[in-house]
Amino acid sequence: MTKWALVVDVDKCIACYACFVACKDEFWANDYPPYSLGVKKREQTLIRLVKRERGKFPYVKVHYMPILCMQCDKPPCIKVAKNNAVYKREDGIVIIDPEKAVGQREIVNACPYGVISWNDERNLPQKCTFCVHRVEDGKIPRCVQACPSNALIFGDLDNPKSEVSKMVKSGLAEQFHPEYNTKPNVYYLNLYKMTKYFVAGKVVLRDTDECAEGVEVALINEKTGESRTTLTDSFGKFEFDGLELNIKYRIKLNRPGYISKELSLILEEDTYLGNIFLDRAHDLR
Repeated sequence: MTKWALVVDVDKCIACYACFVACKDEFWANDYPPYSLGVKKREQTLIRLVKRERGKFPYVKVHYMPILCMQCDKPPCIKVAKNNAVYKREDGIVIIDPEKAVGQREIVNACPYGVISWNDERNLPQKCTFCVHRVEDGKIPRCVQACPSNALIFGDLDNPKSEVSKMVKSGLAEQFHPEYNTKPNVYYLNLYKMTKYFVAGKVVLRDTDECAEGVEVALINEKTGESRTTLTDSFGKFEFDGLELNIKYRIKLNRPGYISKELSLILEEDTYLGNIFLDRAHDLR
């Protein structure tokens, strides 16, 4: 049986707002009974883009993430809806009945992701439907069609040959806020860029005042003993991402012919260590 799902690659989202515009174009003033009625021209959207800035000058990273209805397997909106105003189809798509849901504002507040909006012109709660009217015609959702960077991948989760199914089974695609226990069917690749933290730095050779390429840098989690290793790039830069806060880390730097160096820190925010100088071994004899 078909089960529709969406995978969003945070790393590919370029904040072009094509998904936002396409969604608005598809649903503004357009009714698709029995699944949805048209949304307001202003002050209402079925998909939103979240921006996250990380770090501080001179090392700043910016990422974006589209958020829309998660098409949950255990949707809280169904629990609060009266008269079966919200239901889940066999293919996994959650629908707010545009006739039965009139006046039921409590449906909006039931969603922990905040993706249900209130249309005061229609007196109706509304949300993304995965463009079910298009899906039934063999088409993909408008947001997926419009995305120029292929950050949105739509497909059948129950089809082992589909790209979506392969991504989810790989373990790389994650659910957003799994602690909500709603079992969403929208997954994210590279979600750590929106939810976790980094430590980075630049290694410089003191004797030549040049960027040190190829320096081995190890990051050790003092709590678990877990170790990660990388090499500095041609600019002497290194970075470890996907880290947890309030953990003590030890950083070890090694390069042949130079004295090894160790640094320790408790990660309290995204951190850039700046220039880290290595001294030649013979210089300190």
